This record gives sequence, structure tokens and C-alpha cells, in this order.
Amino acid sequence: MDTDPRTARQPAGRARTEPLRAVVTGASSGIGRATVTRLRAEGWDVVAVARRGDRLAELAAATGAQAVVADVTDDDDVAALAEQVTATGPVHALVNNAGGALGTDPVATGSVADWRAMYEVNVLGTLRVTQALLPALRASGRGDVLVLSSTAGHGTYPGGGGYVAAKHAERTIAETLRLELVGEPVRVIEVAPGMVRTDEFSLRRFGGDRERADAVYAGVAEPLTAEDVADAVAWTLTRPHHVNVDLLVLRPRAQASNTVVARS
Repeated sequence: MDTDPRTARQPAGRARTEPLRAVVTGASSGIGRATVTRLRAEGWDVVAVARRGDRLAELAAATGAQAVVADVTDDDDVAALAEQVTATGPVHALVNNAGGALGTDPVATGSVADWRAMYEVNVLGTLRVTQALLPALRASGRGDVLVLSSTAGHGTYPGGGGYVAAKHAERTIAETLRLELVGEPVRVIEVAPGMVRTDEFSLRRFGGDRERADAVYAGVAEPLTAEDVADAVAWTLTRPHHVNVDLLVLRPRAQASNTVVARS
């Protein structure tokens, strides 16, 4: 199979001479960082986007990615991001990875502020960046909008109400956009991971409580890694462009559902 980003998804006899270019949000750690690293290794030009400039600078130095500091929850930041990105080249793929979870309170006592914050980054952040870059993706003639959702967007679990609601909404963006763009040269892809052990996701969810964060993965044989998810993202983006991977769900073997997990 052809996975060279210089030639992937091109009609026979029309090899691409310049690399494809992707924008990856939430790139300073975890799945976003791993995705930037993986796409750069496969020859893509990558714009790494996140709020933490120091981490982006380190990632750029290590991978050769272009770093752009921006907060996807800020309208002005996203507008500036789109202007900067489109001024320096085409855009062939947008990986909407920025997101996160806060708390595990039940619906009856959940923090409205936490729910609002999760909706703002997971849902409206994805909406803002997608709207801002969609004209460039269309203009490329072979664009991809990839939404990095979660199995939380396909089922619920006690204590997950706020995050589950946000991820269901984000998933709906992908499903609706695919219907609205049918016939255009833009694919809409959803990648929905289950249990992924990264350096920050659970730690942020539990407000920096390392013991509670580590307990999420206690006894679980080989939860997914950020690199596992980046591998799936890269695979979907490098299919021939007439092939749309509508939804790719991946979990560790030890996880059968959002609530059934084998622990030793």
C-alpha cells in the first residue's frame, strides 16, 4: 500500500512532488505530540499548535515541525492561527486533537464550570479551528478533517457525564460535517480511542492528584499509548483519498467497553 505522503491519494501517473501538510492541535503533549512526531517521520510538513510555547519549541526542535502558539478556545487566537498557517502553505489535513476531561463528579453534583470548560475545548475548539481552516482544506483539493474523539462519545459511564456529553457533541460535529461535505474533496474522519495512558490526561482530570490518576490504569495490562493512537491517525490520513475511514475505534485488549476492564 502507498503510504508515502508525497504520492498518497494521487491519480495514477500524477505523483506529488511536495509533502502534504497537516495542522495538529493540542500538540504539546500526549496524543498530539505523538501525532506530530509520527507524521513528521512519514515526511509530512506539520504545524504543531498548543498553548504552551516552551513545549512547542522543544517539539519543533526535535521534529522540524512548525510551532504556532494558540488557544483553540479563543476566537482571536484561532483567526491568527488560520492566517499564519494559510500564508505559509497549503493545508491538507487538520487533526482536531485538543481536548480533555475535568473531574468525575456525578451529574447531580457536577461542576457547571468544569462542564463548560470541557465543552469549550472539546466541542467549540474543534468547531472554531475546523471553520477557520476548512476553506484551505477545500482549496487543497484533497483535504482531511480528523476529529480525535473518544469512546466516551459512543457510550457513557458513571462519573463521566460532562466529558461524555462533550465528546458526544464533538462526534456529532464529525458526523454532520461529513454529510454536509459529501461530494467535495474533503474527508471527515473520526478516531475514537478508549483507555490511553498519557503523561497528562488523567492527571489533569484529577486536578494533579497523582494517586487517583494512576489508579485509573492500575492492574490494566498494556493500556494504549499515545504512539498507538498516532499510528491509527497516520493510517487513516494515508489511505488513498477516495477511501474515507468514517470511524476508527481502538481500545486495549484489556478493555471491552467503557465500563468493563480486566484488571489483575
